[in-house]
Amino acid sequence: MGIYLNPDNDNFKLTLATGEYVDKTGMISVTNSFIDKANNYVCMSRPRRFGKTIAGNMLAAYYSKGCDSKDLFAGLKISDDDGFSAKLNKYNVIQIDMNSEYQNTLDKEDLIRILSAKIVREIRKEFPKADIDDGCSLADAILQVYSTAKEKFIIIMDEYDVLVREQVSTSLFNTYLGFLNGLFKSNTLRPAIALAYLTGILPIVRDKVQSKLNNFREYTFLDAKEFTPYIGFTEDEVKKLCVEHGMDFEECSSWYDGYHQNGYEIYNPESVICCMHDRRYEGYWGKTSSYQVISERIGQNYEGIREDVVRMLAGESVDVNVTRFLNTLDSFHTKNDVFTFLIHLGYLSYDYDEKTCRIPNGEVRQEWMNAIETDDEYSTTDSIIKASKQLLTETINGNEEAVAKALDISHINVTSNRSYNNEDALQSAIYLAYIYALNKYSVIKEMTAGKGFADVVFIPFTQGMPAMIIELKKNKSADSALDQIKEKKYFMSLEHYQGDILFVGINYDEDKKTHECKIERLKNNR
Repeated sequence: MGIYLNPDNDNFKLTLATGEYVDKTGMISVTNSFIDKANNYVCMSRPRRFGKTIAGNMLAAYYSKGCDSKDLFAGLKISDDDGFSAKLNKYNVIQIDMNSEYQNTLDKEDLIRILSAKIVREIRKEFPKADIDDGCSLADAILQVYSTAKEKFIIIMDEYDVLVREQVSTSLFNTYLGFLNGLFKSNTLRPAIALAYLTGILPIVRDKVQSKLNNFREYTFLDAKEFTPYIGFTEDEVKKLCVEHGMDFEECSSWYDGYHQNGYEIYNPESVICCMHDRRYEGYWGKTSSYQVISERIGQNYEGIREDVVRMLAGESVDVNVTRFLNTLDSFHTKNDVFTFLIHLGYLSYDYDEKTCRIPNGEVRQEWMNAIETDDEYSTTDSIIKASKQLLTETINGNEEAVAKALDISHINVTSNRSYNNEDALQSAIYLAYIYALNKYSVIKEMTAGKGFADVVFIPFTQGMPAMIIELKKNKSADSALDQIKEKKYFMSLEHYQGDILFVGINYDEDKKTHECKIERLKNNR
């Protein structure tokens, strides 16, 4: 048992001891399916706070010969798997946290040599009969053990991409590439590695590193394939936590959901756990990350980026091409590169089928608001967002004139001259103007209701707030919008709602470029 070679299971034991562990051990059955196969190199990338380190500690506790984890995993999902015992604590595990190594090494230019020497020292101690010379590389040490004792290794490397993100010197980066090449590109060494499991925030770099890691299966925040239910908390898992802790699921969803993959709703796991522990809904993202990464990227002003950012702030999705970004911090050439980068960091969610991205939830939306507050290019947008709380109050109070004027301003900000009269632009203006309402409402667009589809329905998840049905018209009248709500009985979709319902009719005059608003309140006395 060592620090790097065959670690114990103490880290995973501490995770289980928190009492709030969500059982993700089913992931082990997936990694087991790769062991001793031709394609047994896995690279898993996902944002900070999405459990990469916990997953690595779990795998180390399961595979490492340095501990006995049978009792630790008893009662967890993997213990019901037919192959549970076959691979339990059967492998020599090398576990490396590249971020810790980088941050804690004083002579960073000599990082790889120092790290390799420490791991080789542990291997020599564990396998004294292997012919491992002083100065032997890690790859050669593993090969010597395999050729001597036929012992196989599992390599678990967390934050493999830290040297990419830190933009280190060319000499250190090239040394790191040689280190990776020695471990993962040698046909001679390959039989000795039963499984390689790398994690990071960014996917594999598609230039220099690509040639060293192109034999890895990639699982990313764009598509995690069979690992999807393990990259965050699923909807069922969050519902269970909300029941256990007496928290409102709908509000939790509005704060921390928004990542969709392969039929799963994916929640930010650390934020959900913090929410359950503190028993309140707030933005935990900003406590460990910074909105400045958004500011730096959207401030690059690539063509069309401002218009798309405003649309996403308004709750819309925008098209994105994720295929050209090279996964480095010096390869930004278009807004698509910027958005793809922010998807990998979790600041945007990606719809694989539609090839679109959007701001996922209330927690992350707050970080976007912080970012635009400091950017002069978005000063008008920032003003609209800050005024949206007052607009919601004016709507509830029935102040039709104030609502109409707010929409005039919002409409100007979300559109260009070419698209000003576009119906989608009108909807975006509505969403942006009412952005504060997302803190208290679930917003459903084109909701099936009564005898048709209501344009926008706001359903509150906090007590004391009226529901709202908004119908939009162009070149007609606000009264005709109200009439449609009533004639098509859109309110029937809210028949189980216990509070008041506001009917909000909005008309846009494309000649005058102005809005008209009419508001009626349906009292619910149940």
